Amino acid sequence: MHHPVPAGPKSTGQRGQGWYLVLAMVVGVLAGTIGSLFHLAIDALLHWPAQLHGLVDGPLLVLLTALITMSVTVGVMALVRRAAPEAGGSGVQEVEGAMEGLREVHGERVLPVKFIGGAAAIGSGLVLGREGPTIHIGASVAAILAARFQLDATKRSGLLAAGAGAGLACAFNAPVSGVLFVIEETRQQFPYRSDTYMAVIIAAVLATVMTQWIGGTAPDLSLPAPKTPLTMLPLFVLLGCLLGGLGVVLNAGILKALAFAAAVQKKAPYLYPAAVGFVVGALLSLFPATVTGGEAVLPALVREPPGVLVLLALATVRFCTSIGSYSTGVPGGIFAPILSLAGCVGLAFAGLAGMVAPHAGIIPATFAVAAMGGLFTASVRSPMVGVVLTLELTGAFEVAMPLLATCLSANLAAQWLGGKPIYHQLLDRTLILAGIEPPAKPAKGE
Repeated sequence: MHHPVPAGPKSTGQRGQGWYLVLAMVVGVLAGTIGSLFHLAIDALLHWPAQLHGLVDGPLLVLLTALITMSVTVGVMALVRRAAPEAGGSGVQEVEGAMEGLREVHGERVLPVKFIGGAAAIGSGLVLGREGPTIHIGASVAAILAARFQLDATKRSGLLAAGAGAGLACAFNAPVSGVLFVIEETRQQFPYRSDTYMAVIIAAVLATVMTQWIGGTAPDLSLPAPKTPLTMLPLFVLLGCLLGGLGVVLNAGILKALAFAAAVQKKAPYLYPAAVGFVVGALLSLFPATVTGGEAVLPALVREPPGVLVLLALATVRFCTSIGSYSTGVPGGIFAPILSLAGCVGLAFAGLAGMVAPHAGIIPATFAVAAMGGLFTASVRSPMVGVVLTLELTGAFEVAMPLLATCLSANLAAQWLGGKPIYHQLLDRTLILAGIEPPAKPAKGE
């Protein structure tokens, strides 16, 4: 007579893995739903300048717009400082720190502050992206569930990564980028195991399903571009080298602006965010293309590219407003501003190339798309995320080769110039301010 064999470690482990993957499914659904509602809230809020323009005009419009953006910026900054200081900025560095066991994601307080504060700040016209908040929101959902079910450190870190990947997938309707972001950007913190890896994929897929169900299936920043002859690849390598230098300068500018803002805060609280908000609000009325995240700016520029000088001036102003907006400390990301800035630089580069070789058949849209991935790579130092994110975001799959060439050269140029990944620098700054010695990290590429 055969007696039943007790369940062994294998079946127990399979049940544990099954429950863990169910948690990942919940993280994906919740991150996608909350992130999509976050996007809808921002889209609704961004209509206020046009509505105000219908009521007033002239200098009064400029003054009111400046005062409104200033008031929102100061109000959000006050909310962050009093309710959840770690909710300021992008949040990606907070997630990476938590995965490494150096920081704590307090989901219950971060999630509402990130949602309300991020929507208000981005909706006010500040030059910030939606992806940082959605990544932090996804990780906050994961942190809440990890605490509720008392996961061990490894599974908790893996679920945080799943939430972050789901947040990025939701931000750009880009599931593959969400998975790659975890693999490439958090490769030093992510616990590579079968269950944690599958959790990231499941969460990213389900977050995208919810995003497409709520917001639609089209690429978030559709920029169709025709195929480019391989003979033009040297131009994209040159563009990548220029973007590599620009990425290093951009990262340095962000860190210096944050330090300056902190110094001003000690002497005159809220003066710096008030000043930045006032200037951005005035520009929102006078020159709207120089502010906001830029999601609506770039397609218009690609359809009807202005002159090279105008593009360079626009890139210069957006460079300054991006750094200024992020350094206020309100919730908001840097991905979208980087992509918009890069698009301006790519179009300007195409214009200059067209002047030098007027019969070469230069296609501005191709250079704009390639530049988006290149500057992202130079700043974040995650080249494959830069490539795949740009392709998923724009739908311009015909430019894969020029995009790869641009991202590769941008990454190498940034490395040779001594640049460091922006999120590593932001995490180190956060740890130092908290009195924690940052751990030594090998440079990307070593």
